[in-house]
Amino acid sequence: MFEKSDTDLKAMGAGITTHEIEQQPELWEETVQIYKDHQSEIEAFLKKISDENEGIVRVIFTGAGTSAYAGDTVTPYLTLHGDRSRFKFESIATTSIVASPYDYFEADVPTILVSFSRSGNSPESVATVELGEQLIKHFYQITITCAPEGKLAQRAENEDNNLVLLQPAGANDKGFAMTGSFSCMSLSAMLIFDTTDEATKEQYAATIVKMGHEVIEREPEIQSWVNEGFDRIAYLGSGSLMGLTREAQLKVLELTAGRLATIFDSSMGFRHGPKSFVNDNTLVFDFLNNNDYTRQYDIDIMEEIHGDKIARDEIAIGVSKDENFSGKSFLFKTGDPNLPEGYLALPDVMVAQTFALLCSIKVGNTPDTPSPTGTVNRVVKGVTIHPYQPEDEKSAY
Repeated sequence: MFEKSDTDLKAMGAGITTHEIEQQPELWEETVQIYKDHQSEIEAFLKKISDENEGIVRVIFTGAGTSAYAGDTVTPYLTLHGDRSRFKFESIATTSIVASPYDYFEADVPTILVSFSRSGNSPESVATVELGEQLIKHFYQITITCAPEGKLAQRAENEDNNLVLLQPAGANDKGFAMTGSFSCMSLSAMLIFDTTDEATKEQYAATIVKMGHEVIEREPEIQSWVNEGFDRIAYLGSGSLMGLTREAQLKVLELTAGRLATIFDSSMGFRHGPKSFVNDNTLVFDFLNNNDYTRQYDIDIMEEIHGDKIARDEIAIGVSKDENFSGKSFLFKTGDPNLPEGYLALPDVMVAQTFALLCSIKVGNTPDTPSPTGTVNRVVKGVTIHPYQPEDEKSAY
């Protein structure tokens, strides 16, 4: 796909998505520069919040669909590498908050709502902000969005307690599936809250850029998996890479319009029932963690399934270390065995995106417009936001 002409890709209905997957390494470089350009503003904003509040401030990463999965991906990494003396990190989808705000928002707990949104126009994202303003006494926002014209970015212009960080223009994906928007927003959040020194963060970014280019170069290897006979796909991982499994399986589900069945789970959790999903038409993927302790569990489940001989194939995705999966693997030649999981997730997701793109073509779909009925949309439609009153909490049970 990455070697085809624009004319050929357009005829396949795949030009937009293919380009948006391919350009991500360049977008990551832009994302780092945007962060550096706004670093003093970011630091001042976070200092202001700490100065205005005693104790630990709650940080909620939120979004819907892929944007929610960005929060799921970065939260485990930042729980370890963020400033836990100042912040508590959580990932809660806007769809959960809007449906039952009393389960998630705490009026007396100072909160930073970090909104991930490609368009800034998702009804649930706007409603979550409004509920936060309504229900939380000390409420702050960081809006990480790809669309300056979107509702979230526009409403933030006149709010002192709202810091907007616009993503590279190219991250505002025009295709149906979110690709560059997911990886850039995730990277931005890590750069903001990661307490690792700035030189090391730049080193991490430079490494994932090289790894991203490697994914493009190794497309034929990914195509070889697609050529196998399968109709089920399982994605497994641990920590931040468990969060990533949700996004990986969603890409296949979206781009094939559900023609391939998918499942996701943690490497350890998969044994507890979900392993029943695996049959001889199943490809099982595991994103190998670079943490030596955690990696053992990733490899254990893959060796177990490999030994069971119940799957079509098992493929480990990651960086080569002393302990590797004995079966089929996609190991980055440009990867760093010390690259932490949050950053490793971004080149990993490019592998998953490319696989989903090729699967879409395999089943005869058009990746740029994969929903044949039009009932699933790029920006969700048909959502009714019901007004919320505090007494609704008391009457809920």
